[in-house]
Amino acid sequence: MSHHAKRPPADIGTIPIDTDITLRRMVVHRADPKGTVLLLHGFPETIYAWKDVAPALADDFEVHAFDWPGFGLSSRPQVDRFSYAPRDYARVLKNYIDRSGIDRSQLTIYATDISALPTLLLALEEPDVARSLIVGDFAPFNRPAYMWESLQALKSKPSSDQVRAFMNANREEILANTFFRGLPEEARYEVSREFREDIAVGWGHGDMTSVDAFYHYYSQFTRDQDYFEANLARLRTPATVVWGSEDLYIKKEMGIELAHRIQADLKLLPDIGHYPHLQAPSQTIAEIRGSFQ
Repeated sequence: MSHHAKRPPADIGTIPIDTDITLRRMVVHRADPKGTVLLLHGFPETIYAWKDVAPALADDFEVHAFDWPGFGLSSRPQVDRFSYAPRDYARVLKNYIDRSGIDRSQLTIYATDISALPTLLLALEEPDVARSLIVGDFAPFNRPAYMWESLQALKSKPSSDQVRAFMNANREEILANTFFRGLPEEARYEVSREFREDIAVGWGHGDMTSVDAFYHYYSQFTRDQDYFEANLARLRTPATVVWGSEDLYIKKEMGIELAHRIQADLKLLPDIGHYPHLQAPSQTIAEIRGSFQ
């Protein structure tokens, strides 16, 4: 690993990717990168999830991250224009890569939680989307038994409407506890004030909360999971599956099944919950670096 006395600064700005959507993004440029890394966040996160990981990777790579529509300071188009489904997020990802001029042959995508299924859906259609994918802590298949109860409830009405209302009414509790749920006290980790404040500011940006976007994502989730499972055999992009062994939201059995069925390496991280990149960023950095070996 090379070390530089002065790391390049993170450039935070915006990029329009179509007529309805402008994304807030973070880019750390290098003059002579060994490749490009695209970091994709989960719920209820924003680009600030990567503020520790991105600078370390920028010693060697150009690093990109963006807020998904409905999160952070990215656009919130009306649902009749954009459905927030995994399939729509896959199109956002494609447009971002194209608009940013990223060399796909030198790209690793690290996608967690809500980011992972869109990434895999895009890879089904465009196997050259990246040189490698790292995915984890998400629900690739319709296996409600492997999901936390409130996530199961989001998959269909009327329970999904109740969960949406409850989550919208309990932002403070979600921001205080989501990242640590299911972990013992000694496993709690630091979540910076800057990151928490960014989530809070972005939560109600525009006409839609991040919970609303999450709700709309789930409204078409089962359809897109079923499509992915039916087309698994078409997946050609090299992928690694990384999972927190103590993930309360999406049990590790989901990751074990995915890795087995796509014949991918599985990295089960002991004592780690749903957010490995926050709880053990050095492991995330090492995993991404390893994808370029």
